[in-house]
Amino acid sequence: MNSKPQYTSLIKQKATGLGFGFCGISKARRLDEEEPRLEKWLKEGRHGKMAYMENHFDKRLDPRLLVDGAKSVISLMISYFPHATDSYASPFKVSKYAWGNDYHYVIKEKLQTLVDALIAEAGQINYRIFVDSAPVLDRAWAVNAGIGWIGKNTMLISRRNGSFFFLAEIITDLELDYDSPFGGNYCGDCSRCIDACPTGAITGPRQLDASKCISYLTIELKDAIPSEFQGKMQDWIFGCDVCQDVCPWNRFSIAGNEPSFRSSGEWTEWTKKEWQNLEKLSFTKVFGRSPLTRAGFKKLKNNISFAGDSEEKSNEQE
Repeated sequence: MNSKPQYTSLIKQKATGLGFGFCGISKARRLDEEEPRLEKWLKEGRHGKMAYMENHFDKRLDPRLLVDGAKSVISLMISYFPHATDSYASPFKVSKYAWGNDYHYVIKEKLQTLVDALIAEAGQINYRIFVDSAPVLDRAWAVNAGIGWIGKNTMLISRRNGSFFFLAEIITDLELDYDSPFGGNYCGDCSRCIDACPTGAITGPRQLDASKCISYLTIELKDAIPSEFQGKMQDWIFGCDVCQDVCPWNRFSIAGNEPSFRSSGEWTEWTKKEWQNLEKLSFTKVFGRSPLTRAGFKKLKNNISFAGDSEEKSNEQE
């Protein structure tokens, strides 16, 4: 095996076998078209207190600064949309992507298996694996790879799979056959995501003020949630799915086939009181393999208290 088409075919076949719903490949280059939007977003402070977003500006735009001699960006998508038998009954809400095990570890293992298979055929290559953990513009590369378009809620949307999926990349110095970028935008006149956002974080089509986003407020913001958001959180304590839940394209979402992403643990049925009684020792035991560990015990408890306080004040006003 010594040709670009054969290596490309191997990658895509292996990706399918590992459970990825889509695999597309782009030529590694500088994403000049993304620079004005990223620069404006940062200058306006739309990233809130995520200071790390200001770092490695050039690396975010050019994967060749992340991997020496990079020629190809392999973009992969894997669904986490729940099965009909999966349920989340707790009144305090957690984003669907966090119902199962931490996706970082699950996907990295799959990507390494894919790379090992490629090396067995192509020989030694220079590469890096990325799962939402480095300065890579995942969605821009996914568009370039033909996966879908960026919707008005800034999420990547696929006509076949909606938007409930994870994105990951392999950047390598191996030259491959490249897919065509996704053409068009199929949001049309729909504004459901903008209209439904409880905190007004989606300020316009493809314009997100992350400092107002519930996912940011419950995960990334290490400080207490500002009082201005009281009564607007809708009982979300980790992440938020509102803009995806109302998106018409998610009628086509396909349930994920990765067991690790399935709803796990009794905590998905906890009452508000059980959440409020959560202690640090049990947090580690219950959520040790969960994305909820990203927030940490203290932050999660603060989110729970904030949601409870919002409910109490709402009842007082009634």
